[in-house]
Amino acid sequence: MQQRSAAHGGNLAWAAAIAGCSPSAILDFSASISPLGPPQSAIAAIQSRMGDIKAYPDPDYRELRAVLAELHQVNPDWILPGNGSAELLTLASWDFSQLAETYLITPAFGDYRRALRAFGVNVVECPLSLASTLSKTEATADLSQILQPRLMHRFRGMNDTAPDAPIPPDCLANAGLLLNNPHNPTGKLFRRETILPYLKKFAFVVVDEAFMDFLPPEKQESLVQDVQDYPNLVILRSLTKFYSLPGLRLGYALAHPKRLQLWQSRRDPWAVNVLAVAAAAAVVRDTAFEQVSRAWLPTARAQLFEGIAQLPGLRPYPSAANFILVESEYSTSKLQQKLLRQYKILIRDCLSFPELGERYFRIAVRSSSDNQRLLASLAAILNSD
Repeated sequence: MQQRSAAHGGNLAWAAAIAGCSPSAILDFSASISPLGPPQSAIAAIQSRMGDIKAYPDPDYRELRAVLAELHQVNPDWILPGNGSAELLTLASWDFSQLAETYLITPAFGDYRRALRAFGVNVVECPLSLASTLSKTEATADLSQILQPRLMHRFRGMNDTAPDAPIPPDCLANAGLLLNNPHNPTGKLFRRETILPYLKKFAFVVVDEAFMDFLPPEKQESLVQDVQDYPNLVILRSLTKFYSLPGLRLGYALAHPKRLQLWQSRRDPWAVNVLAVAAAAAVVRDTAFEQVSRAWLPTARAQLFEGIAQLPGLRPYPSAANFILVESEYSTSKLQQKLLRQYKILIRDCLSFPELGERYFRIAVRSSSDNQRLLASLAAILNSD
């Protein structure tokens, strides 16, 4: 029996073994990476800095921090580059472990559980109800609709003698909150005004904004502008998804300098290599690529969403990100296998999300021709069953 796909998307070696082809022949809808990159600015920057590999990177990453600081209009001391946002999530989990408990919106990206488990964090799951909480017509969501029922149930349940007693105002003074926005795997965008009240309640809040770059500035619900007002807030950003640079492993955190100094003291030196630094410094200045990417996504996403909605037994959820969650009446692992063997197409099953399992899959938004190829392949499989 074939081993099933790993917890992350983009496992092309596994997919190629099933499809009986080379990894390069797989059309990958499982990894939520922009199909438009890497930008030429990144390639040119890497080529121009090849000579730098003979020396160690600047351990303070002054060049990159200055560029990112200019982008976000903050002091460079408020920024810490990392070996992907995964490394920074691990550092954040150390801080979560100092608290009594941490609230996690579920279903959740698998790396969250990995990092929290590694430090023995006491996790309180806050389930996102796909059946009721999430609108099937809107891509935005209200965080309080998910958190507040959980908080009421938890704290009132602890007081058997007065189940209707109000929630203590300091009940979260030793608790943390971890969420991503837009949310993976649903693609829902939490409105900024529904997150802000919780910054005053939780002792520590980490918001992973790995997919926020895909939205135009006027539609973003980022908390970057708030980070200097809340020393308990950390924003995680990724440069790999929007710019198609996953192999370079590059992300960064925005947070109070004292927290970032502590993180820097805890991690290995030279977390980010010189070529990744060069590419990152180039792409965040590449406004032309940024404009093309943000113009491409809405049309391509609508094409894919509408095409999926017309297929029997499949129900897509509106998304603000570059991927779409799909509810299926069929076994998605079997559907995944058929797409690989018959059409060399890889979709992301949701078996690593315990709350979703066999009846959901996630697909990245790709080019119009790629999207159409997926839709035609799905139609052929579903109509033949």
